[in-house]
This record gives sequence, structure tokens and C-alpha cells, in this order.
Amino acid sequence: MSKKLTLLAVSIASVIGLGATNTAYAAVSADDLAKAIAKQEAEIASLKEQLQQLAQQQSLQHDSQKQIEVAQHEQQVAVKEVTETVTASQDRLSKFSFKSYGSANYTSDEYFDNVQDTSPERRSRFDLERIVTEFGYQFTDEWSMEVEIEYEHGGTGAALEYDGFDEFGEFESEIEAGGEVVVEKAEIRYRPSEAFGVKFGNIHLPIGLTSTLHKPNQYLTVLRHKSEAAMIPAVWNENGIGVYGEISDFHYQAQIVSGLNSEYFRTYDWVASGHQTRFEHVNADDLAFAGRIDYGNFKTGSAIGVSYYYGNTSGNRNKSNKLNVDGTLSIVTAAAAFVEGPWVLRGQYMYGTLSDSDAITLANKTTPGLQPGNFAQLGSKSQSFFVEAGFKLDDYLDIPMTVFANIDYSNPLMEVESGTATKRYENTWSSIGVNYFPIPEIVIKAEGGLQQVAVASIPDTNFFALGVGYQFSL
Repeated sequence: MSKKLTLLAVSIASVIGLGATNTAYAAVSADDLAKAIAKQEAEIASLKEQLQQLAQQQSLQHDSQKQIEVAQHEQQVAVKEVTETVTASQDRLSKFSFKSYGSANYTSDEYFDNVQDTSPERRSRFDLERIVTEFGYQFTDEWSMEVEIEYEHGGTGAALEYDGFDEFGEFESEIEAGGEVVVEKAEIRYRPSEAFGVKFGNIHLPIGLTSTLHKPNQYLTVLRHKSEAAMIPAVWNENGIGVYGEISDFHYQAQIVSGLNSEYFRTYDWVASGHQTRFEHVNADDLAFAGRIDYGNFKTGSAIGVSYYYGNTSGNRNKSNKLNVDGTLSIVTAAAAFVEGPWVLRGQYMYGTLSDSDAITLANKTTPGLQPGNFAQLGSKSQSFFVEAGFKLDDYLDIPMTVFANIDYSNPLMEVESGTATKRYENTWSSIGVNYFPIPEIVIKAEGGLQQVAVASIPDTNFFALGVGYQFSL
């Protein structure tokens, strides 16, 4: 019995167990399927999320790329602007020019204490003669400007100057004596062609070779030619307008400029002191004409040329009621240069006339505060000349050196309107010397010579000078 129950229980359990197993099999498949579905859904969701992230990343990359492209564009624009600015600056700089020249000297001369003295005294001096700066700018192909500023004697200020040749010798208080800063040129030029140009402002007058050859390497003597300084302003500049040009080998200039002031004409330098540099304003009631024509080029080689100056001088006096005559001044020069191979030959003759010189002398005597004093004579005629000859040793001694000889002569009292002209101011300077160029831009000079005065009682004197000069351009 008990075996039958056991067998029945086993059968029932088997049935029951078998049914449970099938049921379990069915339940597991559905769960797995659900799980698989869930897993797939999760994976799909993950993929979607990844896609969103990828899309976001792509969007960010796109934005970054755009930012990079914008930055690159801005950088290119900035580079272009900088390049254009640099190019414009370089272009402006290429239109700017700068030049400079200067000289310093040591001189040892025998001086006379005053015009009556016949016993010379030797004096030695150092002088930072001048430093000159020249600024230029080329606005266009036709328009340009140039400004030249000269610093003389190393500074500025007022000082006392002893002038032994002004009557009995006297001290003068001169602003420029302690040094001077002068605008020697400030001109604007319009030059549409080589044959024709116009310049105006403060311009150089083409009277005398010193106005053309005023740099240390352009003349052989240590100091500029004394013969010119005894008649006219050195490197003469005035306010005015002029035309100029080159036609073949001819160079011409014609100018209308402010005239001189006869109040400051002196015995020993004729009309040179009439240059109106003492006052802030230049009187222009009397204008003057200055002209020149050259064949060849004095600056670069051989040439011949003539110049002419004409103008009244009384209208520019500050006390115009002291004189009612014109005081007409005329000056003519003839010059020549031969520069060929080792030879350098130059010369100039200058002749001038001054009308009403007695009336000017009388007016100057009776004008309080003026110099010269009561015994001054003014020449109605004046003359001067110089001749210099140089020989370059470069080809023979392999030394960049030129030896030279020079003669300067001046007589600002060649004739007077009345009375007898004193010979005290008739001078001849004869010298020999050497120019040495250690480099082309620098010249070292030495000169020794003899000064002779056309008065029998005045002994000849000798002088010696050393100088160094430079010039360059950018």
C-alpha cells in the first residue's frame, strides 16, 4: 500500500514537475525576450544619446571651425593692415632725406689790435665753425621741400666780440657771437621738368661760388674764401621766389628776393653786414634781382658761369627818414673751374658798385646806435677775386690727398665817391696746403700762408690753420 502511494506521489510529482518545467521554460523565454528588448532599447537609447553627443560635438566643432575661420580672416586683415602701414611708412621714409656737414678749425694768426695798429700780435683759436643739418621731403614727383639749419660756433647766446678793424677797435655785443642757430634755407620747390622749376621761401642766392661750393670737401682752403666774405654775405640767403633749370649743359637761375639794408654796411666787408639777420622781420620795401647762368657744373666738375645782382638798399633801412636816395647796389661775378684728372683749378672775379655811398656813410654817422662810427668809409666800387689750384696725389702715391695753392684778394674800398680811399682794407692772402681724405666723407686740412696789406707801414703776417670737415647723406 505504501509502495502504491509512493509511486502515485512520484507520478503526481513528475506530472506536476513536468508541467512546472514547461511552464518555467515558457517564463524564461519571455523574460529573456523582454530583457533583450529592454537591452536593445537601452542600446538604442545609448546610441541616440551618443548620436546627440556626436551631433553636439560636430556642432561645437563647426562653431570652432567658424571661429577659427573668423580669427584667420581677422588675422589676415590685421596682417594686411600692418603690411600696408609698413609699406606706407617705408614709402614715406623713402621720400625723406637727411644730410649733414660741418667743420671744426684751429687757427693761428697775427692780428692787429685796431686799424691804426702796425704791430701784430699772434693769437691761436679753436672754433667749432659750423654743423649744418639738411632735411628734405619729396611730396610728389613735382613737389618737394628742403630745410637747412646751421649751428655756428657750437651754441647760442650773447657774447662780446672785439672788432679791431672797426675804427679804433671796439667791443660789440652780438647775439650770434656766442654761437648761432640759423635757418639758412627753407624752400618749397615745384619742378615739373629738368628744364624748369620754381622755388620759393628762404632761398640761396646764386651770387658767388661759396653759395655753390660751401661744404668742406668742395673747397680746398681750411676756411671759406676770404675774398667773398669781404664783399657779400657768405652763403647768401634771402626770402623770395626764383626759377631754375637745366637745358643741356646750361644751368640757370633767376630770383626776386628781399634786398639788403644799408644801415649796416661796413667799411671792411662792404655790403656783407647789410644782410638782414639782426631782426625778427626782414624789411622788403626794396627787392632785388639775382640771376646766374653756368655752362657745366661747378659741383661735379668743370664749368664757367656769370652771376648778377641788382637792387636798392635804402628802402629797407629801419630809420627810413635818414636817407632819401636809393643806394643802388649791383654786383657781377665771373667764375670758371677746370677739374680733370688730378687737376683742380678754380677762380672767380667779383666786382660791385654802390650808388650814393657818401650819403649812406653820412646817414650812418648820424643815426644813433649804429655801427660803424664817424670815420667809416663806404666804397662806391669794390672788387675781389680768388684763384686756387689743386693736384690730387691719389694716382701717384696711393694716398687720397690733394695739395693746393690759393690766392685771395679783396678791396672793398676800391673807390670812394669823395676823398681818398684808405688801403688799409686791401688784403691779399697767399697760401699752400693739403687736403687728406681718410674716407670719402671726411677731410682733414692743413694750410699755411701770408697775408699782405696794401699799406707800406703794415708788415706782412703769416697764418696757419688746421681743420676737419665731414659730410654725409641718408
